[in-house]
Amino acid sequence: MKILFFSAKPYDITTFNQHNANYGFEVEYLETHLGPHIVNAVDEGTFAVCVFVNDNLTAEVIEVLAAKGVKVIALRCAGFNNVDLAAAKKHGITVCRVPAYSPEAVAEHAVAMLLTLNRKTHKAYNRVREQNFSLNGLLGFNMHGKTVGVIATGRIGKAFCKIMLGFGCKVLAFDLYQDPELVAAGVNYIPFEEVLQQADIVSLHCPLTPESHHLINRETLGLMKQGATLINTSRGALIDTHAVIVALKTGRLAYLGIDVYEQEDRLFFKDLSGSIIEDDTIQRLMSFPNVLVTGHQAFFTADALAQIAETTLSSIRQLGAGIFLDGALEV
Repeated sequence: MKILFFSAKPYDITTFNQHNANYGFEVEYLETHLGPHIVNAVDEGTFAVCVFVNDNLTAEVIEVLAAKGVKVIALRCAGFNNVDLAAAKKHGITVCRVPAYSPEAVAEHAVAMLLTLNRKTHKAYNRVREQNFSLNGLLGFNMHGKTVGVIATGRIGKAFCKIMLGFGCKVLAFDLYQDPELVAAGVNYIPFEEVLQQADIVSLHCPLTPESHHLINRETLGLMKQGATLINTSRGALIDTHAVIVALKTGRLAYLGIDVYEQEDRLFFKDLSGSIIEDDTIQRLMSFPNVLVTGHQAFFTADALAQIAETTLSSIRQLGAGIFLDGALEV
């Protein structure tokens, strides 16, 4: 069976080739993202296409895939907001994903962003390299004793909660379902609005759905403490970027850390160091000294890549053999 990979980077190729040694699939890698512009490059009889967060699987794209004989769309990520699921169902294409690939990787990156913003280690690093050992402008705050609000306590949110408890923080959470283990550990579940009102630090760990689109907007930002910190390692469109810029300008937000961005498909996973970026919004965000932007790298650990490859290839093999997948794997 043939698998055609889109948005394939060198690290994807290396990892999947290593794990495919145990499966023996015919694999082909394309660096371009999947969309209407390239879908006709899929060969007839390709069993599966393997895609990532910024591939665009519209109804039009899925119709062409079905005509080519594609049976599986394998997402090597947890989110599936970029796939027209109704079109996939209509054409009999199974959509699978990787719901849990080292949740600690993403949670730890969220913490790294939080600590970097707070203690300004990125600025201190650059200063010392220039023989500037002044501490002016590097003042931070103790994490111990702060109130941390966690929006959604799935696998990643749960890992983040545990780390924050280890720092000695008071952890508040909002989720439709309470995790008994977290409750026993001291996490207090309260309504979403109350989390925003009470938390010094808010970290987003929820999927992007129609209901969660622009979850952080002008109104919800108005509920947050003056001088709060906001971290987003989930999906860019959870945040209304223009509203966040206003909140930064007024001081409602003292710090912002984002590993994801609404329009990231035009920017992330590319080397644009020699280009003029025409996105004025991201340029405005990066001009703030209290904003930290990383390029969707929270998942990027050797452990996570190995789990992604193994889960993806295993799912495709099972589907090829007519075996139903675990409910979490099949969308």
